[in-house]
Amino acid sequence: MLNHLEFDLWADGYDKSVAVSEENDEYPFAGYGQILNTIYNHVLTNPGRQVLDIGFGTGTLTTKLYEQGCTIYGQDFSQRMIDLAQEKMPEAHLYQGDFTLGLANELMGRQYDSIIATYSLHHLSDTQKVHFFRALLGLLAPNGCIYVGDVAFRTREELEACRRRMAEKWDEDEIYFVFEELNEAFPQLEFEPVTYCSGVLYLKREG
Repeated sequence: MLNHLEFDLWADGYDKSVAVSEENDEYPFAGYGQILNTIYNHVLTNPGRQVLDIGFGTGTLTTKLYEQGCTIYGQDFSQRMIDLAQEKMPEAHLYQGDFTLGLANELMGRQYDSIIATYSLHHLSDTQKVHFFRALLGLLAPNGCIYVGDVAFRTREELEACRRRMAEKWDEDEIYFVFEELNEAFPQLEFEPVTYCSGVLYLKREG
C-alpha cells in the first residue's frame, strides 16, 4: 500500500494515470468512467443530496455531484488530493485521515443519503470491509445507499482468473471485492459487473 507521502506525490498525476489505464481497458481502471457515471446517475435519482465520499482523491466524481447541488462531505488519506479537490469544491466539507482507522470525528453523527467509495476500499481486508460496511449503514438516512465502484468480481474463481491474467501487474497489497462472499454478511447487497475486473456494489438501508 502507498504511504502518506507517496499518495501526495501521486496526486498531481493521478487523473492522467487513471485515464491511460481506462483508455487501454487495462486492470485496474478498466471501465472507470462507466463506473463513475453509474454511481453519479444513481446518486442523483435519490431524493436527498447529502453525500459522503470515502477516498475521493482529486474529486473527479464528487465535483460533478457538487455542481448538481449536492452537499459533499469526504475523507481522504492525502492532504495534496484534498487541496486539489477543495479548489474544485470550495464549500465541500473535506477531512484528512486514514479511513482504515475510522472516519474523522467531523463525519460521524450525521446521516447521508448516499455514501460513495471509488477505488479506495480495497485497502481494507475482507473482515474489515464487513465491519466498515456495518458502520456505514449506521450513517445512512432512511432509504439511503452505499455505492462502491472498484476492482470487483462476482466469485472468487473470477478473481483468481484475473489474477493469473494480470500476473505481472497484479497488486498483491490490494484486497478486491468478491460479491458472493460479501453477500453472505449482507443479503441485501447487489452487484453490477462493468468489465472483466470491475463493477459497482450497492448496499441500501431499508426504511
